[in-house]
Amino acid sequence: MAVAGLQLSAPTYGRGQVSLSSAKSTLFMASPLTFSLSSPSGTASLSRKQLVVLARKFSGLEEAMRIKRLRESQGTTKVKRRPPLRRGRVSPKLPVPDDIPKPPYVATSILPEIASEYQFPGSEGIAAMRAACELAARVLENAGKLVRPSVTTNEIDKAVHQMIIDAGAYPSPLGYGGFPKSVCTSVNECMCHGIPDSRQLQDGDIINIDVTVYLNGYHGDTSKTFLCGEVSDRMQRLVKVTEECLERGIAVCKDGTSFKKIGKRISEHAEKFGYGVVERFVGHGVGTVFHSEPLILHHRNDESGSMVEGQTFTIEPILTMGSIDCVTWPDNWTTLTADGSPAAQFEHTILITRTGAEILTIC
Repeated sequence: MAVAGLQLSAPTYGRGQVSLSSAKSTLFMASPLTFSLSSPSGTASLSRKQLVVLARKFSGLEEAMRIKRLRESQGTTKVKRRPPLRRGRVSPKLPVPDDIPKPPYVATSILPEIASEYQFPGSEGIAAMRAACELAARVLENAGKLVRPSVTTNEIDKAVHQMIIDAGAYPSPLGYGGFPKSVCTSVNECMCHGIPDSRQLQDGDIINIDVTVYLNGYHGDTSKTFLCGEVSDRMQRLVKVTEECLERGIAVCKDGTSFKKIGKRISEHAEKFGYGVVERFVGHGVGTVFHSEPLILHHRNDESGSMVEGQTFTIEPILTMGSIDCVTWPDNWTTLTADGSPAAQFEHTILITRTGAEILTIC
């Protein structure tokens, strides 16, 4: 589950445009190009070799413009504007058996501060942490099997809740700062922290399911974006690249590595495809507390700090097709892209080792 970091000014990424004037040129017209081999005095002004080179240049430019027009045409015909996300009916929160241990924040609706201490489970705690993370991964995998058109996010919440309490664990989001549900479900343009409700999933939707469990005193936190029915190629590409960004971010991690390398590697890959990397929400330390330092920035940054063996934290990049700015609904949780463009997110909890990083949220 992502936490909000410092609000930084967002960089603007534009697409380069070349303005070509064709008012006095036959280059973009139907009539063929002609060249004069002679000057007014009768001497050759251009050699045959020069003319061949020039013709090839014009031919290549014409082909480039043809491809550009074709791509623009495909872009306008294939992109289907989806109706904006609307909040459905939110049902009451689900009960948790009294015998299941609960995290301290459940006793209040006040949003906890980010804990300053880094999370080091130690040799004994890491076994409990692995168990919590494995459970979270298993619940997430089963939740993904429920994703199909007509299913409501509320139904997903009920299933996730039941799986977690059946395992003797507590659903960490429930009651965290007043959050009313046991899982976050973020659909299409929702960046994160979507509250499950009565809205039915539609064919072509994408949905991020963010699962965190509290088991034996430790939190395990993970999320994944799933495809619902027949999803467009452009949406599938966004989801695929976001997962690849997470993988690349994890790949740089090991004892002694600076945290800023995570954001650099994620941004490099996202930028290849023209996607924005959200700055507002960050990864975080996780262990006996839900959210702690260090805050993991997924965008390019110059923040100090290095990883230490035995440390646990999440990496959870959010990529968008458009703006990285966001708007939050009056519920103070559901956060959407400012321009309504789709967003995708993936997350793992990892353990830093001497030579790399162990992904804990796998099953």
